[in-house]
Amino acid sequence: MAEVVEAGLWGLVAGSALLVGAVIGFGVRVPAKVIATVMAFGAGVLLSAVSFELVGEAFDQAGLAPAALGTLAGAVAYTLGNVWLARRGARHRKRSGRHAAHAQPSEEQQGGSGTALALGALLDGIPESAVIGVSLLDGGAVSLVTVVAVFISNVPEGLSSSAGMRKAGRSKGFVFGVWGAIAAASTVSAVLGYTVVGAYSPAVIAAVTAVAAGAILAMVADTMIPEAFEDAHLAIGLVTVCGFLVSFGLSHA
Repeated sequence: MAEVVEAGLWGLVAGSALLVGAVIGFGVRVPAKVIATVMAFGAGVLLSAVSFELVGEAFDQAGLAPAALGTLAGAVAYTLGNVWLARRGARHRKRSGRHAAHAQPSEEQQGGSGTALALGALLDGIPESAVIGVSLLDGGAVSLVTVVAVFISNVPEGLSSSAGMRKAGRSKGFVFGVWGAIAAASTVSAVLGYTVVGAYSPAVIAAVTAVAAGAILAMVADTMIPEAFEDAHLAIGLVTVCGFLVSFGLSHA
């Protein structure tokens, strides 16, 4: 029971970063270059965590085939979900709205886009939280690198997205309601990752970890890096590498 509670608490910690970012993004006009820089750093942190903490762990547990197939399946599932949501107004859900061509639509511009934005945030957050719970299955200790990586990446995500929601005319109640619900869902997802996945064999656990890794990797490439490049431009490579190295250092400390 104690580890179930611990899984939920770590999921809540990681998910609450979205709410922290939302408070900042909705209430403070953060310069676009700052948002882009933090987003690039968070992307690098996640890339490292996916490589060494998730795919690497899946490979060690079950070998190349489950790791590779699981990663591909996660990327395919995320991409299909993202395509469906993009057609309903959630394509630019992580964008701050600084550029009109990449601004989030208002409900008047596209009916149902608010629901699509909420579902998009859920799609982005669930895989990250699930692997936090799954990481507890390996020796009874959570992967702090994974928690740190998710937390760092969630702050700019909530910041940029909430700024875009504000510019699209979304109410304060909607913005904080979405991110509060995602933080709660992150808690549940981490608990389910620990309790449900833990009942299966190491090969299945490895495959699930790889599925989450594939979804996260697809999310980074599809949403975080484009948002960062939009304003950071040539600096994105250096900042992303710095984030990658920080996460790499933590995983080998």
